[in-house]
Amino acid sequence: MRSFFFCTESYDYMSAAVLTHGMFSKGSIDRDEFPDGERSYRINSAEVRGSNILIVGGTISDRDILEVFNLACACVKYGAHRLTLMIPFFGYATMERAVHDGEVVMAKNMALLLSSIPAAPLGNQALLLDLHSEGIPHYFESHITAQHVYAKTTVEELILRAAKSREFVLGSTDAGRAKWVESIAHDLNVQPAFCYKKRFSGRKTKITGVNADVTGKFVVIYDDMIRTGGSVAEAAGTYMNAGATGIGVVTTHGLFVGECVRKFEACGFIESVGCTNSHPKSLTAGFNGIELHVAGIEKTMLDAFPH
Repeated sequence: MRSFFFCTESYDYMSAAVLTHGMFSKGSIDRDEFPDGERSYRINSAEVRGSNILIVGGTISDRDILEVFNLACACVKYGAHRLTLMIPFFGYATMERAVHDGEVVMAKNMALLLSSIPAAPLGNQALLLDLHSEGIPHYFESHITAQHVYAKTTVEELILRAAKSREFVLGSTDAGRAKWVESIAHDLNVQPAFCYKKRFSGRKTKITGVNADVTGKFVVIYDDMIRTGGSVAEAAGTYMNAGATGIGVVTTHGLFVGECVRKFEACGFIESVGCTNSHPKSLTAGFNGIELHVAGIEKTMLDAFPH
C-alpha cells in the first residue's frame, strides 16, 4: 500500500526528515487565504485514494488545530485507507483538568475534536509526543486510538551533550516532574534532584528548597515544556545558590515565548539549552552567550507509525 504524508503549514520544516525516513512520499496541498481570513485547501485526491496517510502538524494554535482537522477530514473523504496524525506538540496540554468551578478542560475538547474526524477503513491513530499529562490519550474517543510516544532517548542524548562529560546532577523544576527525572537519572546512572515549590496562584509560585546536595556539581535541569522560562530560571538560581557550578537546560518542547530568552541570558550561569524540534519556536530562538542544541524528533515518532 502506498504511503503519503501532508504537513501543516507551520510544520513543513519536518518534510525533509520525513522524506529521509523513506516510508512516505510527500503529498501536495494547494492553500489560499481570502481577505476576510478564511482559508481554503485542496489536496491531490489521487495521492490519497487507497493510501496510508500521515498528517504532520502540532496543535500549536487554534488555526493549526483546525488545519490538522480539515486536512484529516478531507483525506478520509477522498479515500485514505488508514489515517495517522503525527502531533509533535499537543496544545492546551496543561489544561487537562478543571481546578476551579466553570473552567473549560481545553485538552479534552481538543481530543474530542480530533476524535470526530471520520474513520478511515483501517482506522485512525494519533501519535502524541511527551505529553504534559499521562491521562490525555484517554480523552480521545470513538474510532481514533491515541498513542503516547516518548522522546526519552533523544532527551537523554541532549542531557549528556549539555553535561559535556562532567559529573552532573539531573535536576527538576519541581516535585511534579520528579518521577520522570528519576527515571532518566536511573538510565544515565546519575543523581536526581528536585526543587520544592509552593504555588500561590495559577501564575505565581516560589521555590523553597532543594532535596539533594549539588555542591560542586554541574546541574542539568530537565522540564518537559518551557514556555516563558520562569520556573526554569528560578530553579537554576536555586541550584546555584545551593552550590552548583553551572547549569544546562533540556526540554522536549521549547516554546521560548515572551521574555524567556532574556530571562535565561540574564541568569548569567546557564551554559546551554537543548530541546527537540517539536515546536516551530525551537528553530527561531536566538540566545546570546548560550549554546542552543535542537534535536530532530521525526524518527522517534515515525517509528511508531503503523506498518
